[in-house]
Amino acid sequence: MVETASFGRFHFNHHRPDLKRWFPAFLSSHRTLFTILWIVAFASVFVWQRNIVEELLTFRRVPARQLPRLRPAVYNLTDFGGVGDGVTVNTEAFERAISAISKLGKNGGGQLNVPAGNWLTAPFNLTSHMTLFLDQDAVILGIQDEKYWPLMPPLPSYGYGREHRGARYGSLIHGQNLKDVVITVYGHNGTINGQGQTWWKKYKQKLLNHTRGPLVQIMWSSDIVISNITLRDSPFWTLHPYDCKNITIKNLTILAPLYEAPNTDGIDPDSCEDMVIEDCYISVGDDGIAIKSGWDQYGVAYGRPSVNILIRNLVTRSIVSAGVSIGSEMSGGVSNVTVENLLVWNSRRAVRIKTSPGRGGYVRNINYRNVTFDNVRVGIVIKTDYNEHPDDGFDPKALPILEDISFNGVHGQQVRVPVRIHGSEEIPVKNVTFRDMSVGTTYKKKHIFQCAYIEGRVIGTVFPAPCDNLDRYDEQGRLVKRSNSQNVTDIDYDF
Repeated sequence: MVETASFGRFHFNHHRPDLKRWFPAFLSSHRTLFTILWIVAFASVFVWQRNIVEELLTFRRVPARQLPRLRPAVYNLTDFGGVGDGVTVNTEAFERAISAISKLGKNGGGQLNVPAGNWLTAPFNLTSHMTLFLDQDAVILGIQDEKYWPLMPPLPSYGYGREHRGARYGSLIHGQNLKDVVITVYGHNGTINGQGQTWWKKYKQKLLNHTRGPLVQIMWSSDIVISNITLRDSPFWTLHPYDCKNITIKNLTILAPLYEAPNTDGIDPDSCEDMVIEDCYISVGDDGIAIKSGWDQYGVAYGRPSVNILIRNLVTRSIVSAGVSIGSEMSGGVSNVTVENLLVWNSRRAVRIKTSPGRGGYVRNINYRNVTFDNVRVGIVIKTDYNEHPDDGFDPKALPILEDISFNGVHGQQVRVPVRIHGSEEIPVKNVTFRDMSVGTTYKKKHIFQCAYIEGRVIGTVFPAPCDNLDRYDEQGRLVKRSNSQNVTDIDYDF
């Protein structure tokens, strides 16, 4: 008797399997099993895809990311009716939110979150003890029709107006007599965009009757922090702190077209005290930074200098002007300025001081350290005949004082004229020091280190060869040769 064992529909003979009968049955059963497995796999994929789609849809429904709380009270612009579609005008939403924050000063102030989106608005005013906190995907857009931009009195240190006599347009984001204000971004690249293209076009066509407004202007204020944000396409100067104290500007990206964007300076500290500007990238249609303190007799009368300013770790670019400038409106005085770790590339000029008879005031105690030029026409410029005046009431005998200016660690390549210091008999440039300078040049002419009416010294080795106006010292600071040619002029504007 043969023993058999049953397993389902298959019967296995322990002694001698019947292969002819077993193989078709095995094949048929495995086809059925394969079909079942294929159906299960297909169903699994279907369920998986459906779950993935549901997860994606759920992800899309997740509310905007939560911004960190930096103040005791936190509001979202949407709480006040804001709509970030790039079309809805959100001026009233900003105003209502800031009005609510203005009541909280005694309790530490408030934070206004601007979520991801495009938030079109007319100009609005900030308040004290406030943080304007943009999401990294938020863009505040300035409305382009100038009828929505309020008119303000001229700046007192500029007389009757910068571009036109009389009233001027206000800034997109404005503040006066404030304390403890922060403008920042959660993440990177939250943007304030002035949409200045219409303004630039009307300015060139002489269709504007008032001076254009800045993008951000803070006046008569203290304890201001602006960080981690992109500012772009300002109608006029981009960031203009005016008569402020204790300002920190950090990690900004400031952009405007290199051409056809007139007067779009990056940062213009104006009659400011105790200020730090650091870790910024600036590429604009005028000066990257321009330190100011009022214009001619109006700046002299206002009498507020720009003092104690540190500028460091910057990359700047300006095809039509300079990377970092002082002046030309410097009539209240500029002193105690340090510029260090600066790269200026593909620019017309790198660092510049500009003034003229009629300005009055002074520029003194200015220190440049570790400055690099890359493909720049003129590296260092001091110009004393920048003759632009607010009106005919300036005093031509009000002569500015330029003194105590040092350059230590100046390097570069592809520079046409490394130095052009153009003092005059009326306005000599005094006590200038060069040390550790080596700049590769594109011209082989002899006089590319150009000087006129300058007194100062060269310490150690400087390349290219300095002008004869300067005393020579060795590396240890010992006098090697005294110059008797301070008033010699070898300025050549032909190249």
